[in-house]
Amino acid sequence: MFTGIITDIGEILELEQKGDLRARIGTAYDVGGIDIGASIACDGVCLTVIALGKSPRAWFDVEISAETVSKTNLGEWNPGRHVNLERALKVGDELGGHIVSGHVDGVAAVVSVKAEGDSTRVRFRAPQRLARFIAPKGSVALNGTSLTVNEVDDCEFGINFIPHTKTHTTWGRVAEGDFVNLEVDTMARYVARLREWD
Repeated sequence: MFTGIITDIGEILELEQKGDLRARIGTAYDVGGIDIGASIACDGVCLTVIALGKSPRAWFDVEISAETVSKTNLGEWNPGRHVNLERALKVGDELGGHIVSGHVDGVAAVVSVKAEGDSTRVRFRAPQRLARFIAPKGSVALNGTSLTVNEVDDCEFGINFIPHTKTHTTWGRVAEGDFVNLEVDTMARYVARLREWD
């Protein structure tokens, strides 16, 4: 489980296709405090650490299945790309965002990016099957970041990114045409499922 509060911006150092896709991610985390088998959300995707190192900088390796690549934007990863990172939630940690599983539901497209004062207003288009789970003032996780929805218009929805978010995540680099990992709010999913039984 995660909270959607990004704690590091990692960098893709290496990619290797050997059956599954293997990625080496540079990090500011103290890898001495990370166990093999630990879960780290990488752009919102819960991945398992399979190797660790500190030379020439701290890094960890993950393996990504073809299924995960097909359902996320991880197929667009390349060396030098920056990704949002979050360590798994521990009992007693502050829940500053919302409950995020790291199980991406689909990919949303960036429709527009506009400056609004010091903030940036970004409009996204969600897949039709996921749009019903997105509500004004509700929560979504985009590339692993817990965000509040401003407005919804059919399959499109808007998010306002404040300067802090743009500085401490990869959202300062967002551009029209980007594809981002979307995880809808767990509670919205269960409410929709319960309605099916009415």
